[in-house]
Amino acid sequence: MAVSPPVCDFGALWHDFRLPDTDGRTCSLSDIAGPRGTLIMFICNHCPYVQSIIDRVVRDARQMQAAGIGVVAISANDADEYPQDGPDQMRAEAARHGFTFPYLYDETQAVARAYGAECTPDFFGYNAKGELQYRGRFDISARTPGPSGARRELLEAMLQIAETGKGPENQVASMGCSIKWKTA
Repeated sequence: MAVSPPVCDFGALWHDFRLPDTDGRTCSLSDIAGPRGTLIMFICNHCPYVQSIIDRVVRDARQMQAAGIGVVAISANDADEYPQDGPDQMRAEAARHGFTFPYLYDETQAVARAYGAECTPDFFGYNAKGELQYRGRFDISARTPGPSGARRELLEAMLQIAETGKGPENQVASMGCSIKWKTA
């Protein structure tokens, strides 16, 4: 079932975290925050919406990082119910696609809940002060990749945030698979 998160709550502050990466090292927000902005994205391995854009995400993350934007991916899916989203598979996925950013596992799902993440992919773009400026889609892609020349909405927004501290007023919400929450 496709889920679409709410529009950007401009100015909402980011939430600190400490999560393990795919090599078992602990990574915090201060470890990844960029001097000109930070992108926190909630993704997972099995979601067709993520798979349709993952190579483009890696391409654009390189450009963001070169512009002083910190980038991190977090998987919060219940790996007991969805073992393909567990840490070992995350490590393989990061290697397969050449991630240049940490891929963290939110086993307790506390970080995803703090951010209000709802789907994969769900993008949270912050300015250098840690204020939310973008909560939109990557591009026009859905379960299948959009055209190769599709407008790079996330990249454009993050570069604008890096330059001005403000995100675009008009944003199209991301769409993807619901986060696979643990049952109580």
